[in-house]
Amino acid sequence: MGFFEKLKAGLSKTKDAFVGRINSLFRSFTHVDEEMMEELEEILITADIGVEVTEIILDTLRERIKDEHITDPEETKKVLFEILRDMVGEGEPIAEGDGMTVILVIGVNGVGKTTSIAKIANVMKKKHKKVVLAAADTFRAAAIDQLEVWADRVGVDIIRQAEGSDPAAVVFDAIAASKKRDADVLIIDTAGRLHNKKNLMAELAKINRVIDRELPEATRETLLVLDATTGQNALIQAKEFKNAAQITGLVLTKLDGTAKGGIVLAIKHELGLPVKFIGVGEKVDDLEEFNADDFVSALFE
Repeated sequence: MGFFEKLKAGLSKTKDAFVGRINSLFRSFTHVDEEMMEELEEILITADIGVEVTEIILDTLRERIKDEHITDPEETKKVLFEILRDMVGEGEPIAEGDGMTVILVIGVNGVGKTTSIAKIANVMKKKHKKVVLAAADTFRAAAIDQLEVWADRVGVDIIRQAEGSDPAAVVFDAIAASKKRDADVLIIDTAGRLHNKKNLMAELAKINRVIDRELPEATRETLLVLDATTGQNALIQAKEFKNAAQITGLVLTKLDGTAKGGIVLAIKHELGLPVKFIGVGEKVDDLEEFNADDFVSALFE
């Protein structure tokens, strides 16, 4: 099964709950009226698109209906899907330059951060990139061990130290090893702590200083991993992390486990950050770079 088929299957809960209800709604009306719009508003909000984004969608839809003199519900549905497609925006690939690419991965414990790192490594490896992982989440021994298991499974090198080591020291060693092994990509795991933002910011700042000093020419990414099943809570987490780190993109996991895939729209609107990767399963190849056209096709077609 290719990733697009996995994506279609993974988005089936959202499609049934969201698109299925939209299709049913538009079939049940013979003409466009305010009652139909109110029911549509409820559907959008329950898909975890959020009140603010829902209002923007409906305002845009009403303008299109007025300007284009639309009276047919089916035609209205087509316009709605066009608006949603525009709001999803385009995906952005991982930035690459002439030298090494360094990907710093952040996110709270439990969102699938460590497994996402391994899956990103797998994506990079399929592009014939030499990848090194840095186990800089030294706060939890389990995180180090888990990342090592995944590194072995994917077939990439990992640099680790003992639990409680200085994360910046792990990154220093990982950069040295990456240089020696002529790696293309260094992916750094970080501690999943948000309850003490000051400590998190200090830790990330120290790691970034090491990267600045040891790899000044590197292309940099800071990716935030979010669990799609948490809906609006994922958006709250994203806002908090954005205040603590210079995030360049998002990794959205567990889309196969939720009927609230509309959170993609809310996050995109609220944060203006591109979704770089999406995950729709537990296997190593169940995460791929985000493709907006594939996402919309899997959801609406």
